[in-house]
Amino acid sequence: MTTTHQDIPPALARALREARRIVVFTGAGVSAESGIATFRDALTGLWSRFDAQALATPEAFRAHPDVVWGWYEWRRAQSLRARPNPAHLAIAELARRGAEVTVVTQNVDDLHERAGSAGVLHLHGSLHAPRCSACGQPWRPEADPPEDPGEGRRIMPPACGACGAPVRPGVVWFGESLPARAWQEARGAAERCDLLLSVGTSALVYPAAELPLLALSKGAVVAQVNPAATPLDARAHHNLHGPAATLLPALLRASGLRHSG
Repeated sequence: MTTTHQDIPPALARALREARRIVVFTGAGVSAESGIATFRDALTGLWSRFDAQALATPEAFRAHPDVVWGWYEWRRAQSLRARPNPAHLAIAELARRGAEVTVVTQNVDDLHERAGSAGVLHLHGSLHAPRCSACGQPWRPEADPPEDPGEGRRIMPPACGACGAPVRPGVVWFGESLPARAWQEARGAAERCDLLLSVGTSALVYPAAELPLLALSKGAVVAQVNPAATPLDARAHHNLHGPAATLLPALLRASGLRHSG
């Protein structure tokens, strides 16, 4: 797909150029363009005998901590090998153009931060912020997973230095609440914004999927960038169907916020 300035609706380009408060709400599709498998993708290799959703629960961690920790270490290794793509870079560039930009993500990698975005709100936690399963004490992981775990490798989680309980991945599991502070800040940003860009998200995972609807209810322009149609299509002011790594740089160019590249 070749995207030109003419493919971007002029009204959207103008809205981005004039917006003073922008929320960029991202999902797995953005990271997928950097080679990170989405959560709904079938597991591969030695992990193919496991169900990803069955591994992402507190009950699974209590029953099989070595399996769950090994899987998340494999995911963290995959994240560390990945690189920010042009979509991540375009989002970071927005904040350097004078607008107040809040990046809210459902992704658990750190590609937004490595692209240059500051203060990213992680609604589903982070692979890079494990904590004690009992007392909540943060635990600083090694820069690289030990021995770069391969698919299917079981690894016992480390013990908390404060209480000795197992350290758990710093992600939000099924049945757990979103981080209260991140969710409150994300809702506040959605209520105040002039423009919300929903990028690479299925608009199916609640409560995070409420954010574009909240922005709409407060009068903001909502635009969606996604390869496929989602439930948000019927509500968004603009729907750009295609890869974010192509469409976001094109949107910046069409808005006059990027002159080349």
